[in-house]
Amino acid sequence: MSERGRTRPGGSATALYKAYDTALLDLDGVVYAGGDAIAHAAESLRTARDGGMHLAYVTNNALRTPETVAAHLTELGAPAGPGDVITSAQAVSRLIAEQLPAGSRVLVIGGEGLRVALRERGLVPVESADDDPAAVAQGYGGPELPWGRFAEACYAINRGLPWFASNTDLTIPSARGIAPGNGAAVEVVRIATGAEPQVAGKPLPPMHRETILRTGARRALVVGDRLDTDIEGAFNGGVDSLLVLTGVTDAARLLAAVPIHRPTYVDADLRGLLTGQPEVAVTGGGFACGGWTASAGGQTLVLEGDGTALDGLRALCAAAWTEAGEGASTLDAGKALAKLGL
Repeated sequence: MSERGRTRPGGSATALYKAYDTALLDLDGVVYAGGDAIAHAAESLRTARDGGMHLAYVTNNALRTPETVAAHLTELGAPAGPGDVITSAQAVSRLIAEQLPAGSRVLVIGGEGLRVALRERGLVPVESADDDPAAVAQGYGGPELPWGRFAEACYAINRGLPWFASNTDLTIPSARGIAPGNGAAVEVVRIATGAEPQVAGKPLPPMHRETILRTGARRALVVGDRLDTDIEGAFNGGVDSLLVLTGVTDAARLLAAVPIHRPTYVDADLRGLLTGQPEVAVTGGGFACGGWTASAGGQTLVLEGDGTALDGLRALCAAAWTEAGEGASTLDAGKALAKLGL
């Protein structure tokens, strides 16, 4: 079944780490949460790598350098080197380098990760609109980024300079809750200038292209917790995806997903890489997975049978997505999800 026509989760008789040569892994909500390792993540990644799967860590956060990210992952027990980390700073720097000659000055509104990535592409980071920049690059600069940096961006953009953004995630998770992300900062500059940036990060194609160029993946699997960045990015890149339920997406949001947000596979956590995935079968009474059968009854999703919660959720996805077609399911799933404890 093609990604564009997906109406139910896919199945795989082979463990995913053997069926795909490269995992393109999101970080926050997948490998760690608030800086701490998610249960089963590190050991699952080690097993997958030891079994021959290439692990690539793909993040929209442009603040940290690959070296910093890799060091953090290593501390958590996940196998990673700087070359295994791909950031939106790298993707946007390639995008800029393809449009400007080597040695061009770029006004940086962001952190060290963006500066390092620009230098890697032969570009020269500068700090002021008066430093004769040829473009503006904006990435997440952390909670202490001064308001005056947005003014510098506006001065340059209002002079006609092209504007590039690493990503447009409106929020970013933190240890204290949800905080403004780079997308919120981009909106400040957009409102003040009326301009539109060229954006590189997930779910847009420049980020996927960067990961493929850096990893050489032939059969990639995107692994993420967000429908609107990770799963949509896989859809846009034409590759399969695994949604893990350790981050922001819960069962109710998954059932209401539109086609571009429907993952190929669904699992509880990264242990899903180490197993096959059960098929969801079409039956006379609806859709069956494990010991469960799901169907649409009027305005309600109906779930019958017994088994694991994940198998029940997979069956419900098939019923909800089939009923919704190209839209988002509006069926009431409350009782069905309560039966699964989700």
